[in-house]
Amino acid sequence: MSDLSTFTALVEVQLRPGITDPAGATIERALPALGVQTVRGLHAGKAFRFEVEADDHASAVAEAELVADRLLANPVLEEWTVTVTGPVDEERARSAGSMGGMD
Repeated sequence: MSDLSTFTALVEVQLRPGITDPAGATIERALPALGVQTVRGLHAGKAFRFEVEADDHASAVAEAELVADRLLANPVLEEWTVTVTGPVDEERARSAGSMGGMD
C-alpha cells in the first residue's frame, strides 16, 4: 500500500499579454449576435485537469508546475496558472465514478 495521496491539479493556459488572441477576438465579435452587449476583453485559453500522486500538497504543486512548464504551455507565447486541491478521498472518487448503473 502506498503512502502517497492523490491530488487534483488544474492548469489554465493563456496567451501572454501583448500576444494576439484571434480566438478570443472572434468570440467577442460574435457576442452581439447573441444579444450580449456587455462583455469586453474576452480571452481564449485552455485548461487541463489531472490527478497527481504525491506525499503532500507542496509536492503535488511542484509536479503539476513541472508538467505545465515543460509540456502544456509554450513559454514563448503562453503563461499558466496551477491550482491543486486535495487530497482526493479515494472512496468518494470510486463511488462517484460508479454512479449511473454502469457497474
